[in-house]
Amino acid sequence: MAKTKTSTTMALKIKVYSDYVCPYCLLAKKPLDEAIQGKDVEVEWMPYELRPYPAETLRPEGDYLQNTWRSSVYPLARQLDVPIRLPRVSPQPHTHLAFEGYQYAREKGKGQEYNERMLKAFFQEELDIGDIDILIRLAAEVGLDAEEYREVLVARKYKEAHQKALRHAYEEANITAVPTFIIGDTVLRGLNARETIERVIAKESGAV
Repeated sequence: MAKTKTSTTMALKIKVYSDYVCPYCLLAKKPLDEAIQGKDVEVEWMPYELRPYPAETLRPEGDYLQNTWRSSVYPLARQLDVPIRLPRVSPQPHTHLAFEGYQYAREKGKGQEYNERMLKAFFQEELDIGDIDILIRLAAEVGLDAEEYREVLVARKYKEAHQKALRHAYEEANITAVPTFIIGDTVLRGLNARETIERVIAKESGAV
């Protein structure tokens, strides 16, 4: 049944839960971008840490990542035509500082650009996004004030905001893996085709 339309239409909200060290989150961005083209939607990227500090992170030279990338990530990347490579940063960085920076970037209206820059920096340039100096450089590249960004990271001014976002993801939204999309009231997990995302957008927008 189609949703009842009102005289005042609001953009459909899409929440994307992701971690900067999850390759599928970068891959999933392309079909999402294609699916929302020209549509009245509002995309919000939501933080999710796969291995929160101080948990041990994975090493790219280990069997798990080597096998996963060879059997899954690289074939999907070729299919989607998305440049990606297994970063040689070892061990993989924790992402809490990058996400605290994201809270600042979002407040400054640069959340989308910042999020994309972090994913590409790690998976296309093999930059250590756990290193504060690298984070500052990347933040400046998307138009953020480098000195102010440094200050908020050093002082951990957005630590509580990030922790609140994590509690939401873990406890309220019950996210257990990334990427996870919440499109209106529909939950899509993992890497989805553009057509799948388009169908859900149409349904949640009341177009079908």
